[in-house]
Amino acid sequence: MTWATAGFDLFGQHVVWADLAGNLCALATVVLAIRRTIWTWPVQLTGAVLLFAASISAHITGNALKQVMFGALAVYGWWKWSRGMRERRTLAVRPGTTRERTALIGVMVAATFVVALVFHLVNENLFEISWNPLPDAYIFVGSAVATFAQGRALIDFWWIWVLVDVVGVPLAFGGGLVVSGIVYGVFLVLVAVGFITWMREYRAGTAAPVDKVVSA
Repeated sequence: MTWATAGFDLFGQHVVWADLAGNLCALATVVLAIRRTIWTWPVQLTGAVLLFAASISAHITGNALKQVMFGALAVYGWWKWSRGMRERRTLAVRPGTTRERTALIGVMVAATFVVALVFHLVNENLFEISWNPLPDAYIFVGSAVATFAQGRALIDFWWIWVLVDVVGVPLAFGGGLVVSGIVYGVFLVLVAVGFITWMREYRAGTAAPVDKVVSA
């Protein structure tokens, strides 16, 4: 047993420590995003590393690749939010334009089918990268689109997360990552809170003070 598979049994289910800690970071990321604090991104980066290890140990390669994507987008989001806060103590949030929303939806639909095809071909010709290519690809692409939109401070990213979570809950439970499945359910509640909070602050034209961290 390695650190990535170590855990404990709870109600007949084996809970992996890396999965638990990574998902706690994921939950913290959403809470921090609601407040628009720059700490959102280093916490997300930490969670991505932990969930990558948990996914590899559970042989859910598609989810592991998603964590690599999350890590890269966390760096992007950290950079974008740092720039957005450079001249002020708050992060300006806004709804996406019609063009931006169309682009996000178009990319999400097209890329989902492309990634699902890639997962299927890899399954057939190389090794099992995903036990359920289409929903796995949908979560992979949807997570990327949502995190990218979050990095650009678009309020719409909250709704994209809703679309991801309704598929992520059953997929996580089916893959044996119980904690991930529970966390996806909690995400739905936090997403609703986040959307309401960001919309209220956008309409008011003000934002609450945020914490700032100096990147290395």
